Amino acid sequence: MFDPQPQPRVFGCAMGVDFPVAVIRGLEERLSGKPPEAWARVTLFVNTRRMARRMRDLFDAGPPRLLPRIRMLTDLDDLLPGTALPPSASALRRRLELVTLVSKLIEQQPDLAPDTASFDLADSLATLMDEMQGEGVTASNIASLDVSDQSGHWARAQSFIAIAQSYIDASDGVPDPEARQRETVLRLMAHWGDHPPADPILIAGSTGSRGTTQLLIQAIARLPQGAAILPGLDTDMPLDVWDTMATDPGGEDHPQFRFLKLARALDLSPGAIPAWSSNAPVCAPRNKVVSLALRPAPVTDAWRREGPNLGDLETATQDITLVEAETPRAEAIAIAMRLREAAETGEKAALITPDRMLSRQVSAALDRWNIIPDDSAGTPVNVSPPGRFLRHVAGLFDKALDAEALLTLLKHPLTHSGDDRNLHQLSAQKLELVIRNDGLPYPDRDGLIRCAIKTDKKAREPMEHWANWIAEHLCDQHTDGTADLSTWVKRHITLAHNIAAGQTAADPGLLWKNEAGKAARAIMDDLVEQAPFGGVMTASDYVSLVNAVLSQDEVRDPDAPHPSIMVWGTLEARVQGADLVILSGLNDGTWPEPPAPDPWLNRKMRMDAGLLLPERKIGLSAHDFQQAIAAPKVWLTRSIRSDDAETVPSRWVNRLQNLLTGLTRQGAPDVWGQMRARGDLWLTRAQRLDASEPVVKANRPAPCPPVSARPRRYTVTEIQTLIRDPYAIYAKHCLKLRALRPLVQTPDALLRGILAHEVMERFVKTTLDDPTALTVDDLMAHAHQILTDQVPWPAARALWLARFQRTAAWIVETEVVRQSIATPTLFENKAKGILQIPSIATTLEGRADRIDVDADARVILYDYKTGSPPTQDQQKHFDKQLLIEAAMVEQGGFAELGPCLVRGAQFIGLGTNPRTENAPLTDEPPSQVLAELVGLLGAYLEGDKGYTSRRALYEERESRDYDQLARFGEWDVTDLPVPEVLE
Repeated sequence: MFDPQPQPRVFGCAMGVDFPVAVIRGLEERLSGKPPEAWARVTLFVNTRRMARRMRDLFDAGPPRLLPRIRMLTDLDDLLPGTALPPSASALRRRLELVTLVSKLIEQQPDLAPDTASFDLADSLATLMDEMQGEGVTASNIASLDVSDQSGHWARAQSFIAIAQSYIDASDGVPDPEARQRETVLRLMAHWGDHPPADPILIAGSTGSRGTTQLLIQAIARLPQGAAILPGLDTDMPLDVWDTMATDPGGEDHPQFRFLKLARALDLSPGAIPAWSSNAPVCAPRNKVVSLALRPAPVTDAWRREGPNLGDLETATQDITLVEAETPRAEAIAIAMRLREAAETGEKAALITPDRMLSRQVSAALDRWNIIPDDSAGTPVNVSPPGRFLRHVAGLFDKALDAEALLTLLKHPLTHSGDDRNLHQLSAQKLELVIRNDGLPYPDRDGLIRCAIKTDKKAREPMEHWANWIAEHLCDQHTDGTADLSTWVKRHITLAHNIAAGQTAADPGLLWKNEAGKAARAIMDDLVEQAPFGGVMTASDYVSLVNAVLSQDEVRDPDAPHPSIMVWGTLEARVQGADLVILSGLNDGTWPEPPAPDPWLNRKMRMDAGLLLPERKIGLSAHDFQQAIAAPKVWLTRSIRSDDAETVPSRWVNRLQNLLTGLTRQGAPDVWGQMRARGDLWLTRAQRLDASEPVVKANRPAPCPPVSARPRRYTVTEIQTLIRDPYAIYAKHCLKLRALRPLVQTPDALLRGILAHEVMERFVKTTLDDPTALTVDDLMAHAHQILTDQVPWPAARALWLARFQRTAAWIVETEVVRQSIATPTLFENKAKGILQIPSIATTLEGRADRIDVDADARVILYDYKTGSPPTQDQQKHFDKQLLIEAAMVEQGGFAELGPCLVRGAQFIGLGTNPRTENAPLTDEPPSQVLAELVGLLGAYLEGDKGYTSRRALYEERESRDYDQLARFGEWDVTDLPVPEVLE
C-alpha cells in the first residue's frame, strides 16, 4: 500500500471532513487497481466502538468487496507471539479494594471527607492509578516528588498513594487494565522491531492524548506498511505558531496540542503532515477563521495582521447561526423547532452538548411533535426503574422504615410484578388512604395489619395475608451492625427478588427484564463476583456503594428514536457526520467543563511527575468544538441567564466574537450581527410558539351550586370556614372532597393541639377525683405519658414537653381559679351538641372542649388553644365558635345539660405566652348570635349566592386545603370573585 520512506507515516484529515468516510476514501485511493484480497490484508485500529460500527455500516452500504479487519485499540493480544498476558483485574474489584483502604484513611483522618465519600475517593484514586499506569508513572515517582514547600495534605496523599500501590501490587499480581495495555503495547513494539508485519496496519481516529495510545501510534507509524490517520488536523496554522505552542507552558488547552506532542515524538513537523484522502473540507474559509480565532494566547496579535487576509467572511459564516436566548428554556425550544424542521426536510441533524439538563429539555420540547431523538448517552442505570428499585431496597438496610419509604416501594412498578400485580396495586392504594387518614409514621407488623384490615373488612383474610408479606420483607430490615460485602449483596439481591416476585410468584417478575433490567443484573452479578474484595462495611456504606456502582453504566432508551435526529456527546461528534450540527450550552463552566478537583495530586505535582494536566480535557473539548463547527450547517447556542445568574460565554465563542467584531470595526461586513440575526429569527418563532398556546388566567371562583346540593349540616368550627373561605365548604360538602393528610407525617400544630386537649382533659378529670392532684408535677406526669405514647418523634416530644413545662405553673394557677368558680362537668367526648334550625332546615352540631357548671346551674364554656387565642374583635366577626356554642347551650342543644344560661365563655391559650381571652357575650348575646347565624346560613341557600374562595383570611399567605382546586395563584385576593351558577 505504501512506498518505503525513512520517516514515520502520519496523515491528517481536515476540519469538517466526515472522518470515517475519509478513511475509506483514502483506502480506495491507495488500493485502486490492487487485487480484491488486498482489502482483507488491511488491519484498521479505531479508538471507539461507535466508530467501528460506523465504519462497518459504511462498508455494508457498498460497493461489494472484502472488508479490512476493524479492531479496537485494546484488541492486541493475538498480535503477540507466545502466551498472552493474564487477564486484567475487574475495574470494580480494584475500586472495592481501594474503598477498604480509603475507609481506613478516613477513620484516621475524619477531616479528610465524610464516611459516605469513601467510594468516590476510591474511584478518583483508581482513576489516578490508571492514569499513572497509562503514562508510565510509578508510585516511586510520586513518592520522590518534593512537596516540602506545599501543604501537609499533599504529603499525606503522596504517602497514601504509595501504600495503595504496594497493596495492589502485593494482592495477587493481577494487572490493572491500563497496566496490562501498556505492557502489551511495549511487548508489541519490541516484537515489531524484530518482526515487522508485511500487511498494512492503520490506526485512525485517536489524538494520542494518553501515553499508552501514543506509544501504539508511534509503533504503527514506524512500520513499513503502517500509518496513523489523525482526525481534525488544522492545516491552516502556520509553522511558527506550532513552534510557539511547543514552548508555551499553558498550551495544553489548545485544540491541536495533542497533534503537536505526537509529531514531536515522531520527529515530524505538524505543519507538514499530508492529507490522507482527497476529501475537501465543507467550508475552507470557515476553517481559516476558526483556526485564527483559536490561536494560542501568546500569538493572538496575529489577528490584526492575518485577519484582514481571511477573505470572504460572509461565505465563511453564511451557514452559522448564533442563538443567544434569555433562558435555557428559550434556548431549548428554539433548538427543538430547528430539529423539527430538519426532521420534516430530511436533514440529518445532531445536537452536541455536554449539558445533559439542556438535552433533556430539548427532548421534552420535541415530544410535542412526537419526535424522539436518538440519544447516544442513554440513561444512567441508577435512575432507570430497576436501578431505582434496587436503591430503594438497599435503603431499607440503612434507615428505619417510614411511611414514605413503604409507599415508595409498594407503588414501584417492579414491586409484586411477578403475579397479581393488579390486586397488589389496589391494596396499596387502600393502605395509603388509611395511613394518610389514621397516621402510621413508622410502620411495623402490628400497625400494617391493623391498617390493612381496616381498608376492607369484607376481605380481612387476604388483606391480612398481604400485610404479613409486606411486614416480612419491608419491616425490620434496618441494622446498625456491620457485615462483609458478600453478605450485604446476597441479602440485597434476595430481598429485591422476593419483593419483585410478590406473594405467590417464584420469579422476580420484571426486575431483570428489558435492557435496563439486564444492565442492572450485569452490574449486580459483577458486584457478587467481586464482593470478596470489598471488606466489612456498615449498611450506610453499602447503600453509598450500590448507588455509586449503579451510576457507572448507562442504558439506552428502548423507544424507537427518529433516524435523523440525534443527541450526541462531544465524543460521538468526532466519528459521526451530520448535515446540521447544533453546538448548545456554549457557556463557560458548561463547555468547556471545569476540570474536576483532584484530592490526591495538585497541578504542580502532576507536572513534575509527568502526568496529564487539567488543561488536557479543555484542549480535547476545544478540539471537539473545532471539528463540530466545521460541519455543513452549524448552530451556536447559549443562554444569557441560567436559573439563578447571568452566564459567561464559552471562551471559544468569545474568541470568535472578538475576532469577527474586530474585523467589522476595520471595515469588514458585520457577519457576527448576521449570525445573531438568524438566531433572533428562530427565537422569535419560539416565542410565538409559546404564545400560540396562551395560558388562560383563571377567575377568582365563587361557584353557585343548586340549592338542593348545598349543605344543610354544619359543625360549629365550619362556620368560621364559611365566613373566611366559603369555597372550602363548597369543595367539602358539595363536591364531597376531603383533603388527604401528608404521607410523610410530621409533628405539626394539629397533632400538638389534639394532644394538648387530651392532656388537659385527663389532668382536669384527675383533679375532680383527687383535688390534691392539682399540681405541676401531676400535670407534667400526664403530659409525659401521653406524649411518650403518641409522639414517635423524639425531638418534637422533648420540645413539646419543654413547652408544657414552661406553662405548667400558669395552667395550674389558673385552673385553681376556674375550679373555684364552677365544676368541670362535660368534656369533649360527651360535650356534643346538636341544634336544629327549622326555619332554614339546617342542623348545627359541635363539641365543646369543656363545659363547667357553677352552683347556680349556669354554664361556662372553655376552649383550649395551643396558639394565640382570638381577640374579642376577631370573635365578633370571624371566630364565633364559643359564641355559637353559647347559643346552642341556651337553646338546649347539649342534651346532657338541657337549656341553661351561659355565665361565660373563654379561650385558654396554652402557647408560649399563655393567656385567656373571654368571649364577648355582652356585645354578642346568644340570641343575637343565633339570629345572625340563621341569616348567614340562609344567605347561602339562595341560588345566586356564590362560595367565594379565600374571602377573608387572617393572613393572605395562609395556605388552604383547596387552593389548588381553586387555581389560586392564577388570581389573587385583589380580583373580584366571579359567580358561576352551576346546574
